[in-house]
Amino acid sequence: MNPESKPKETLSILDAVSIIVGVVVGIGIFKTPSIVAASADSETMLVLFWLMGGAASFIGALCYAELASTYPHAGGDYHYLHKAFGNIPSFLYAWARMAVIQTGSIAMVAFLIGDYASEILTLGPYSTSVYAALTIILLTAVNIAGIRQGKSTQKLLIIAIISGLFIVASTGFFLAEPQAAQNTGKIMPGKAALGTAMIFVLLTYGGWNEAAFLSAEVRSTKRNMVRVLLYSIVTITVIYLLVNLALLNSLGLKGMAKSDAVMADLMRNVFGAGGVVFISLLIILAALSTINAAIITGARSGYALGHDYPLLGFLGRWQGKRNTPVNALIVQGGIALLLVLLGTGTRDGFVMMVEYTAPVFWFFLLMVGVSIFVLRSKKEKTKRAFSAPLYPFTPLLFCVISAFMLYSSIMYTSSGSLVGVAVLLSGIPLLLLNR
Repeated sequence: MNPESKPKETLSILDAVSIIVGVVVGIGIFKTPSIVAASADSETMLVLFWLMGGAASFIGALCYAELASTYPHAGGDYHYLHKAFGNIPSFLYAWARMAVIQTGSIAMVAFLIGDYASEILTLGPYSTSVYAALTIILLTAVNIAGIRQGKSTQKLLIIAIISGLFIVASTGFFLAEPQAAQNTGKIMPGKAALGTAMIFVLLTYGGWNEAAFLSAEVRSTKRNMVRVLLYSIVTITVIYLLVNLALLNSLGLKGMAKSDAVMADLMRNVFGAGGVVFISLLIILAALSTINAAIITGARSGYALGHDYPLLGFLGRWQGKRNTPVNALIVQGGIALLLVLLGTGTRDGFVMMVEYTAPVFWFFLLMVGVSIFVLRSKKEKTKRAFSAPLYPFTPLLFCVISAFMLYSSIMYTSSGSLVGVAVLLSGIPLLLLNR
């Protein structure tokens, strides 16, 4: 193979962490704190929920650190599933990622950008969809230009988002009028409260596993992938805790639970209408960061799929000078635009895309967790740069968490989830055709 036709190790730890933090610290943190607060009986319980989310993500990161450092590959989860279970599950995963999971997530966040941008300047009856489509086209073009342009854009967006969230947290701690503590002394939640809260907490933490798709491009992968995953989780957890503590200080637990837009309420209380505009712009920046990072990592699994299956071979071409899979980026962008078109005809495009992606995503994440046990058994003698500590407890707990989220995503979604599953199954004829 030509040395320019495959991924090169061009990403530093900081590059990779900025991409992962950009995927995770997105729209969720602007919406979910009020939902989680409504499930908490005390301020201590609320903080515990967010600590539990960080701990669950940390457990998952330890499992992924073993896989990514032992089997570095641009295909990430696709590569692990292929090694553990063979062609059929891995092909269906890569197909689902290209047609459902990643493209659905890109379209979902693009709709959110359209909603907020349309509040500033409307572009007609389909303003939200137009903004969503333009966002996908623009950021896909940036990444087609090359990984250097993609990662530079990501760093700028992350700096802007973290700076904005720091301003929000500082406002909550130092400028807003402190609210009296509302602790009831109750710390441990009931089963229903725990289930409801963790659905939204883990949704907000979701996306850290995208690090696996960068493993072939991180410098000194076997040593640095562990650092990328752990640094990312710690950074995200600290950001989320600071934001929630600032909201508690300024709005109180009851004020958070009653609010439909907690950060907007905080900034409005201190700065008036200007504070609301600031939050709207910050949400758009966070959404842009999430989409840009998702475009970077999503195209890597499309590349891996094309690399292994001749029928889709055009996806497996790596542009050496740009160090990016251009064809996979184009196809991914095209599918995301089709999903925007699909969502345009529904009542709420954003909700439709959440339903479309969730069950398929959690099903395959559960399979990745199981793959750790299979690969340990099949490849006992493989030298591991990093091993998940407390094996088998750590990956088993990761599987339990994933199974719980799969159950929840099926129970709390409607027709959109059926469409996602149908698109996943449509990959079977493609697989048979290739064989």
